[in-house]
Amino acid sequence: MKTPALHRPPASPALIEVFRTRAGASGMLRFDTFMELALYHPQVGYYVRDRPRVGRGNGTDFYTATSSGSLFGELVVAACMKLLTGDDPSAFTFVELGAEPGGGILKNVSHPFAAAKCIRIGEPLALSGRLIVFSNELFDAQPLRRFIFREGLWRELGVRLDAGGNLSEIEIDPARDSGLGAPSTLDLPVETPLPATTSDGYHIDLPLSARSLAEKIAAEPWRGLFVAFDYGKSWRELTEVTPQGTARAYHQHTQSNDLLATPGEQDLTGHVCWDWLASALTAGGFASHTIESQESFFIHHAGDFIAGTVSSEATRLSPRKLSLMQLLHPANMGQKFQVLHGLRK
Repeated sequence: MKTPALHRPPASPALIEVFRTRAGASGMLRFDTFMELALYHPQVGYYVRDRPRVGRGNGTDFYTATSSGSLFGELVVAACMKLLTGDDPSAFTFVELGAEPGGGILKNVSHPFAAAKCIRIGEPLALSGRLIVFSNELFDAQPLRRFIFREGLWRELGVRLDAGGNLSEIEIDPARDSGLGAPSTLDLPVETPLPATTSDGYHIDLPLSARSLAEKIAAEPWRGLFVAFDYGKSWRELTEVTPQGTARAYHQHTQSNDLLATPGEQDLTGHVCWDWLASALTAGGFASHTIESQESFFIHHAGDFIAGTVSSEATRLSPRKLSLMQLLHPANMGQKFQVLHGLRK
């Protein structure tokens, strides 16, 4: 079944060529494959384009905690020092995964760690020694598999490219499109059963690639602290309270449900499943891990730094205090984002 067509310009010629090469004669891709191409393909992917994406200026698409300047990095340093529970911070290297080119939250930030480095998108994931492994909105940008409950069955969604270069979302036919993943079996890990029944038209966007990434990180031979800032939900929330799914597009600071518009030029994201990421840490030998709101995380683990910042500028509403309010206030980023952290000795 094909979803209603939207009026949108055709995809770029470069992306059309990449899509057709990958799809072959079928002209169709599973949604996660399409999302991988649109975000990470070395020629046409959104995250490999040489252009600003993050910030509040013209031409950017979204802002994150890093848009608050050095303050976010300073808060993270203070929290990590407390979470290391007495270990000497100078024995640890701070590794940021997925930082923007030229970025990194500790750029121009004083810290007590042995070193700070970034592993950028597309670079090999090699982690060893004593580390603090940090990420900010990395897991929500991993490819999603999309499913819809229709007439008593879960059906996987894919993307079709027609002869005119127009993209549309389709329900994959298991008899005809078996090479794309048959919805009759869903081709899902046995530990990821979809609900036996739910309301007709219910969407679930499965963040399976995010879970795989967490498992890879935990499988690397390193010891220390894992800290991931992101937005996500529990498995119960994904399967019971998000009937439209969680996949969204962002372009020029506007959120959209049109996931196929201008592929390669807009961001695509979806909520992570915190249960899955926490399970990956448990399986990897992290003795303890916690999920907190961003507000709670900083209040609990960087409280002294926050108090000192507020006290030092008590007589004025400075840019740093405004940034602090953006990061902590529940109506801003304080509750929108969560933090998963755990320690492996």
